[in-house]
Amino acid sequence: MAHPNVIIIFADNIGYGDFGCYGSTVHRTPHIDRFAAEGMRFTSCYSCSGVCTPSRASLLTGCYPRRVNMHVSGEGKCVLMAIDHKGLNPDEVTIAKLLKSAGYATLCVGKWHLGDQPPFLPTRHGFDEYFGIPYSDDMTPAPSRPHWPPLPLMRGEKVIEAPVDRDYLTKRYTEEAIRFITENRSRPFFLYLPHAMPGSTNRPFASRAFQGRSANGPYGDSIEEMDWSTGEIMATLKRLGLDENTLVVWTSDNGAVGQNPRQGSNGPFKGWGYNTSEGAMRMPCLVRWPGKVPAGTVCDELCTMMDFLPTSAALAGVRPPSGHIIDGQDLGALITGAPGATSRYDEAGFFYYMMEQLQAVRSGPWKLYLPLEKKIVSVDRKTAPSRAELFDVRNDLGELHEVSAAHPEVVARLMALAEKAREDLGDMDREGQNQRPAGWVADPKPQVLAR
Repeated sequence: MAHPNVIIIFADNIGYGDFGCYGSTVHRTPHIDRFAAEGMRFTSCYSCSGVCTPSRASLLTGCYPRRVNMHVSGEGKCVLMAIDHKGLNPDEVTIAKLLKSAGYATLCVGKWHLGDQPPFLPTRHGFDEYFGIPYSDDMTPAPSRPHWPPLPLMRGEKVIEAPVDRDYLTKRYTEEAIRFITENRSRPFFLYLPHAMPGSTNRPFASRAFQGRSANGPYGDSIEEMDWSTGEIMATLKRLGLDENTLVVWTSDNGAVGQNPRQGSNGPFKGWGYNTSEGAMRMPCLVRWPGKVPAGTVCDELCTMMDFLPTSAALAGVRPPSGHIIDGQDLGALITGAPGATSRYDEAGFFYYMMEQLQAVRSGPWKLYLPLEKKIVSVDRKTAPSRAELFDVRNDLGELHEVSAAHPEVVARLMALAEKAREDLGDMDREGQNQRPAGWVADPKPQVLAR
């Protein structure tokens, strides 16, 4: 059988409780709910950050953001900004590079946010084509940043519109994805679709056909349009006879952000996006591949965004270069329902970083919040002291029962795992032994329309 196609649909700031199949009662998501019924629903899938840039770096490289030095911007902010010096190093190995080496056609359509300078764009990271915005949809000119350009829409490495009409990004991304699938139906392809929505603004965007249709304002409108988009893509796969040879993943970069009035939902977990809470980093994640992924199943084994690189590579029959550290695991046994399949993170641990700071560890059912004198508690680097707290996040989803006193041996084991992470990945100003450099441009230029 030919190597399977791979599609990764990646939302911006959607919470665990925002789809019907994860408990939403306010959003109508029939296509995504059907997707879940026809595939596997993960209940312990983690982003590797509570914010955009680091989570995207981990997805595409299979590594912790600190491994590839994408945990902070060139100015030490939580995400890359417009005209940033920093970006994902062109020497990094991405899913797109690996699959392209196996003969796959590759497209990134949507929000990139791994550097807006030429050396950092998708076309330098293994994508044959790129169509989208290079950073967050809220990164637009303002009195505090008058030098920022109008929000650019790019094709390849050129700006084709500025400012782009954000109301129609989801619609246009969907059309571009369908074009790519159709044109490449006779060869294996990798489609990476990082939606711009619901985004980082107080007013998410949707096309006119979806505005005012949901029961949850513009936020709900944008989610229901993404559900429509999913339906269009799945219908295209079926129409072209590609359905049974395509692995599709649907997830989000981080949890819904606390807004007033409330918009998204991270229920049943505690916390909002932009930190290391379960609500910020425990994501909805659906995997569908008819005939390979058992339909209507649920997996509670711990998995992460880092796992999709080794999983995709194994399906394509390629391997990362020898000696190149990859932190993720191949999910093949888990997604096909192999008896006794377990997660490697149960022993190795999973590490929650907020920018440069290690703040928590999970192993098996246990999450330990580390004792910190100055815990970074917000994206503007406010700090507060914190004590060690232990929760069984497999069974106590709302973290209502702190149990460190009853399980000192678990606390000691997770503290030891944290120290191993500090040696390997670093923590605050302590450099990790196995970190790799980010890319850097000395004199970055704004992405603007050519005159």
